[in-house]
Amino acid sequence: MGLFVFLPLVLPLTAVPIARLAEVHLHPRVATRLLSALAGVLALCSTLCLGLLVVVGTAQLPGNPLPDAWSDPEVREAVPYDEVAGKAAIVALAGVAVACAAAAGRHRRVRRRAHRALAGLPDGELAVLTDDAPYAYALPGSGASTGSAAGSGVAARGRIVVSTAMLACLDDQERTALIAHEHAHLTGRHHRFLLAVRLAARANPLLRPLRSAVAYTTERWADEEAAKVTGERTVVARAIGKAALISRATPTPTLAGFAASVPGPGPVPRRVAALLGPEPSAVRWPPMFTAVGLAVWAAAAGTLGSALSSANATVTLFLVLKAATPL
Repeated sequence: MGLFVFLPLVLPLTAVPIARLAEVHLHPRVATRLLSALAGVLALCSTLCLGLLVVVGTAQLPGNPLPDAWSDPEVREAVPYDEVAGKAAIVALAGVAVACAAAAGRHRRVRRRAHRALAGLPDGELAVLTDDAPYAYALPGSGASTGSAAGSGVAARGRIVVSTAMLACLDDQERTALIAHEHAHLTGRHHRFLLAVRLAARANPLLRPLRSAVAYTTERWADEEAAKVTGERTVVARAIGKAALISRATPTPTLAGFAASVPGPGPVPRRVAALLGPEPSAVRWPPMFTAVGLAVWAAAAGTLGSALSSANATVTLFLVLKAATPL
């Protein structure tokens, strides 16, 4: 395997340039899907890399359940610096597992608590809570089948949660924009993209720029959908500006809000500025010889290289272990 086994751990750096460029130059729908796919593949490859290193590292520990032959010199020689890399990978992989489990568990708990809190409200996609704290967010479907048939259908699709304080600060047009924005989050299943990139960033910290970028592009995606519904981009921009001054964060970062704070420099002003400009082009692939085009190809090359390195290391280690294991 050689040093190639370590490549998936650092190749996520090739996707960093596209993270910010995609926010500006790609349609938010395309940017969200592209960045989420890159983050998912790169995270899986780096996690597989740690797993392969753990196999070599644990084989040397006394009392391990693996075959003794897996700790033979020919197996260890397949990984450079096997003693240090193998043991370090054990700690790193355990950390990844704990971090991802914590993020997924928090997402699931928050969704369950939110659905329980809405259980007594009338059926319908819009759930208005009497609360002095201003907030609005899209709550994905619970997947539960309890309650009436109509209520079950609503729970499966998801609900728009908004407080009376938030509605009070908006006029009728702005309320329409808010509801259209959150409806776009639900229909686009944006919580899945947010959760995927959050888990990817937990698996490899080098992917954090992609997590922040997707948090922004999902909001921009919903902004554009709301602008189509209202027919007035300035109305959506005004609603976002008003809500940003008073709103608080969503219960968890994997739920999409209306004007919640997003990591990065000035996300709300950038969203407002984008809405005050022309509608973004829906071109799916940028020209090759542009900054964003080169960044996309660099990210694609890095992702392909990471996948090939992981596949090569997996096959090589499998063959080495098979040869070292007595029949």
